[in-house]
Amino acid sequence: MSTEAGRVPPRPSVPPRPEVPPRPAQAAGAELPPEVPPLPPPPPPIPSARFPDTPPPGAASPARGAGNGATSHNAPVPAPTHRTPSGAPPHPGPLPPEIPAALITETTTRLRPVPPAPPRPPVPPPAAPPRRPIGSVDLTPVPGTAGRPFVRFAPPEHYDDRTTRLRPIGARLAPRVAAAAACLVLGLGLIGGAATGSLLTGEDGDGTLSAHSAYTRAGELWHSIPVDQLFPRTLKGEGAGPGGADRTWTRIAVAPDTTCAKAFDPLLHKALSSVGCLRLLRATYTDATQSNVTTVGLLFTKADQEATQALRTRFTEQGLDRRADLMPRPYPAQGTAAADFGDAQRASWTLNVLTDAPVVVYAVSGFADGRTVSEPQPAAEAMKAGSTTAPAQAGLGNEAQGIADRIERGLRKAVQKQSTEQPS
Repeated sequence: MSTEAGRVPPRPSVPPRPEVPPRPAQAAGAELPPEVPPLPPPPPPIPSARFPDTPPPGAASPARGAGNGATSHNAPVPAPTHRTPSGAPPHPGPLPPEIPAALITETTTRLRPVPPAPPRPPVPPPAAPPRRPIGSVDLTPVPGTAGRPFVRFAPPEHYDDRTTRLRPIGARLAPRVAAAAACLVLGLGLIGGAATGSLLTGEDGDGTLSAHSAYTRAGELWHSIPVDQLFPRTLKGEGAGPGGADRTWTRIAVAPDTTCAKAFDPLLHKALSSVGCLRLLRATYTDATQSNVTTVGLLFTKADQEATQALRTRFTEQGLDRRADLMPRPYPAQGTAAADFGDAQRASWTLNVLTDAPVVVYAVSGFADGRTVSEPQPAAEAMKAGSTTAPAQAGLGNEAQGIADRIERGLRKAVQKQSTEQPS
């Protein structure tokens, strides 16, 4: 059983195929049936140096088909020719007969004739830009300048457009010279008028009084300024006392304006005679304790600035303001704390000749109880540190200097106010 199962049955035999009789070979050069005319051989190719002029021996020559490029195997093969070197004419061979025109069919597409291009119209020449007046601005953008306008500049005035000769400018210079002369005369007239007005009114160019005019106006303040402005009722002396202590002075009397006949000692009157005496204004002050009294005076002189400057130089260089025999006199007002303030009670004094106003400012101080002082001392020396004199110990030098300084400041403010406020 096992042996029978493992065997492969034999394949059935296939009957052999019947033999097909071979097709009778067509002899070379056999004629085609009469219904199909034989195709003539194609003409030989054009001789060239690259391809052979005649096909090799035994090769069939292609024949033109019916328009599909097919070749005929029944066409007679032309007689072979031998290959010649490049550029040499081939050996002549038998020429094929002419091919009928009916059997010739094109296998390529002809190019359609291209009509000639129409002639281009003549391009007119570019029109010239319109002429613009000289000096005008052409806002047409110039190529390559990113829209920047083109500006035409006028030719120089002194050149002619046709020649290089200078134009005569004498005719133009004459009016200009005349105009310049007129302006010069007018300017000088204005300057002269302003200077004359300044001299007449005493004003500087900025509307303020000149130094000379201010000096003259200051000499007239004695009858135009109120007494309370020249001699205030109360004076504040911050740091004016000994050791920088504050002081307060109260006005207790004002003398009527008088001449200098009996206001000074004869020697001081003689020293001040070079400047003259126009008016003398005086007032007396006392301190808060009414233990000290001080008389302050304003002497308005008749001198000009040069004479006043000479007097100041003489007093400072010769030390006349520190001599006890040239000490000013006090004003003892009756019924006040200064009733007993006489010449013997004078303890300290100061005297200053101003140069910006015709005024001499002075002050003299003493004790209010009427005690006498044997050795008076100038205020500048009594105010020195370490001074042990009676005027220095009592602070009478500070009293005279402090009151004189504040009256002088008030006078300068009055002069400045008079300089800025002009009468209408």
